[in-house]
Order: sequence, then structure tokens, then C-alpha cells
Amino acid sequence: MTPKIYHVYMPCKGAQLFTAVLLPDEKGSFPTVIVRTPYVDATEQMEEQEICQQYRASHAPWLSRGYAVVLQHCRGRGKSSGDCIPYINERDDTQALYRWVRQQPFYNGTLLLKGGSYLTSVHYCAAPFEEDIKGAIFGIQDSERYNICYRNGFFKKGLHGNWYVGMYKKKTKRNKHYTKGSFEMLPLCDFTQTVFDEKVADFDEMLRSPRPTDPFWQSHNGGADARAATEQLSFPALFTTGFYDLYTGGIFDMWNRMSPESRGRSALVVSPYDHGDTFDPATSIAFENGKRKEQFGAEYELDWFDHILGRCASPFAKGKVTYYRLFENRWATDDFAPTSKMFSVSLGEGERAYTYNPFDPPRFKGGLSCNFGGSSYQDPPNSRHDILSVYTAPFEEDVLVKGKMSARLCVRSDCEDTCFYVRISIEKEQGDFGLRDDITSLCYQRGDYTPGDTVTLQFAFDEHAFQIRRGERLRVDIASADAEHYVRHTNQKGLYSTQTTARIAHNTVILGDCMLLLPVES
Repeated sequence: MTPKIYHVYMPCKGAQLFTAVLLPDEKGSFPTVIVRTPYVDATEQMEEQEICQQYRASHAPWLSRGYAVVLQHCRGRGKSSGDCIPYINERDDTQALYRWVRQQPFYNGTLLLKGGSYLTSVHYCAAPFEEDIKGAIFGIQDSERYNICYRNGFFKKGLHGNWYVGMYKKKTKRNKHYTKGSFEMLPLCDFTQTVFDEKVADFDEMLRSPRPTDPFWQSHNGGADARAATEQLSFPALFTTGFYDLYTGGIFDMWNRMSPESRGRSALVVSPYDHGDTFDPATSIAFENGKRKEQFGAEYELDWFDHILGRCASPFAKGKVTYYRLFENRWATDDFAPTSKMFSVSLGEGERAYTYNPFDPPRFKGGLSCNFGGSSYQDPPNSRHDILSVYTAPFEEDVLVKGKMSARLCVRSDCEDTCFYVRISIEKEQGDFGLRDDITSLCYQRGDYTPGDTVTLQFAFDEHAFQIRRGERLRVDIASADAEHYVRHTNQKGLYSTQTTARIAHNTVILGDCMLLLPVES
């Protein structure tokens, strides 16, 4: 008789991958939900049966509805052997688990994929998907690896950098020579040898590839296997994110790239919160019924799979985006289509100059939509000599901003290259609440720059939906770094990771020629 809870060590290319199997109480075969996770360090010293019992307790609702659940520890994490090297082995390991499940007596011919963040990426890596995969929950991560690592040529040290260091060879490289300042070393190409005592091919090549057109991003190590994973899905997928998630813009990009047929059978749900659908009440705002479980019930994921199996109606409108409209404080469902109505906001008059020192770069609170940190109240305006804060005129009526804001900056510098960073916030009684940010450099956007020339830079911000009430103002912060989240710019031209020196830049913003463009709902 097959036990209702057991584990195996599945062999896969030199490793033994701990795999827990949870079965419903009744006899038979079942639709099988597959989860693979690296976030299981607490289980490393636990007995296998204790782990399985914990999993059974936490997945009781799934088992009671007739699903088998298979949970696997990723290579080199928890009870699984081998080395954890982020992303590199996930395609082979995930496909091997699919094959293993198909050979088991509890498998009834239906596989269902479930994940969030990296737990979603392991499934993207296994694409294209076979016919027995009937549905998925793909949460809080998109399939474009470049988005995880970079924004407009700036390495996301606050997202991918810190996370990679913690993940890399978690069991066998326990003593890493790493501090918060490690990503400021020059040249940065020495990072892996310094921190890990060895060169790491995929990370080193990533540091040499700041543009999405670089060949690395077309390789296995650069995520090419996963890139088109969802474009032609033959099954319904529930995508989830938050307006302050790490991957908001990438998930919207992925959703918009899907074929009409694939999108028509799927759904996208966007909360007003961060990567964990949470927020810090000390630094942010609580929105009524803002969490997905508050609005749609604690078991909305189960309801999605039940719908796929024909047991109930869909909990979400298919082919649509269900999203929270911040400060209007309600959920809405529509196509989230681009609007043709744009509202232009001037950033002032005259010029303002500042000195940017890369050895003392500014930092900002909150990751907003493409880094860790989520939503956050900002420091006071003009909090440093190298941050220019500008408030718009008070709005004369209520406005619902929905879509991708953009900005135009007119600037000049005395360096061959330098950075410009823009952050938008909304003025509230409790403080200025961060909305969106973007970053670029002169040479990334223009190719070449002659010191002293006045040029225009374009900034594009990830999707958002929020209300500006009559009398409120927007705040725009302009700087040349956000060293909390991105590597600082050295004010030197060329590949950042090979640069050995930095210099001070004297930058000027011509405010009279700067503009903020807001997509507004009619």
C-alpha cells in the first residue's frame, strides 16, 4: 500500500534531490501540483519524516481537495546534495522531476505548476511545456533574466547581487568574503574571485553584459531557455505581482507579449504591495483589502486550479488584469490598455547644478518596482546637496494615473559619461510616498557624449495605477545615483566592471526643459 506521505532522493546529474510526496487520504491517482524551492535552509538538520509532516500540515487544504503535492528542494539546498548555482541547473533538474512524477502511480495524467519568485523561474527554465501540464500559478517573477540583473545598464546590486551571494554554493561556501560594500570594489570584475575565492563563469559574464543585446543574454546561463516560456502557453496561468514588487514591469511586459489565445485563458492580478504581498506599517501605507488573500480569499490559488479542473468558476476574469487602484482604494478589472490621454507636468524653471561624487553616492528608500524595499516614505526633499527635489503645482482636480509614466530631462555634464536617476513620489500628510524610479546614463542612452553639451534623456517608469487628489502634488527627485539599489556610476566612459578609477562629475539639470508625462484615465 502506498503511504500518504513519503520522501525520495531523486538522482539527477551528480546530485540527490530531496523530494517530498504528499497524497490525499483516498485511494487512486490525482492531479499533481509540483513545487521546487531553494528556500529550505531550516530543514537541513531536520529528519526527513519531520519535514514531510510539516509539509503535510501546511498543504492540508490542497490534499483535502484531492491534489497530490510534490515538493522538491533545489540542488544544494535543504536536504538536497550538490552545489547551488542560481539558475544554472534548474532546467535539467526541473525537467527530471516532471519525468519522475509521470512514472509514479499517483499521477493521473495532469500536472499543475506552482511557484512564486525563484520558485516560478525553475518552471520557466523547463519550457516549452508538455501537453500534460494543464495549469500554473506563476507568481511575482518574469521570465526575462536581464530584468532581474539590470536596469538600463545598471547592475541591481540590491536585488540580484546580494541575493546571488547568499544563494551561491550555500552549503559548501559558508565563509564568503562579503560585506555591503563589496559591490563598490574597482574593478568589479574581481568580485567573484574576491568574495568566493574562485571565478564564477556565469556571474563574471553577466558583469560583462550590461546591455540586453549582449550575447550572454542569448545563452543558457543568461536565461535564454526561459525567455519565451509564457508567450504561447497552451494552458491557463495565473500571474501575480504587486505594484511594488521586484518585477512589476517585467511581468507586465511578459503579459503583453503573450499571444491573444494564451492571454485569453490566463489572468494577471496586481496588489498594491511588495514582493511578499506585504508592507511595513512603520514606513508605508495600508490599503483596504489590498492583499490578494484579503480580497479573493485565503485559498484563491486552490480555487484557480479547481477552476482549471472544471470544479468551479474562475476566481479572476480571464484575459484581463485585476489590479488595485491606490488611493482610490478599490480593485478593478480591465485590459489595462495604454491610454491615449497624457497629462504633461513641468518640472520648473531655470537651471540647477550639483556635484556628484561616486565615493559618496546618494541612496534612496524603497525599491518601488524593480528592487527590494517596496513602497516607503521618502527622506525630506533636498536631503543632500546632490539630490534635486522639485514639487509640481497642486493638481486642480482628481486624476487617476494608470499605465507607464515617463519623463524627459534636459541635462549636461563635464564628464564623458555620468548617471541620471529620477524618482517620483506623491505628497501625503504622513510624508512623501514613493511611486516609481528609473535610471540611465548618457552613453547608455546616447552612445557617445561630448562634455558640456546639453542633451535630452528619456525615462520610462513601470506600470502603476494611483489616484492624485485635488490639491496634492507630485515630487520628483533627480540625482546621479541610488547606491542602495544600483552600482554607482564612476563618471568614466566604458564597461563599468573593468573600470579601476572614478572621478567627480559636475552635472546640471535645465528644469525649464524637463517634463513629466502622466497617462490618465478619462
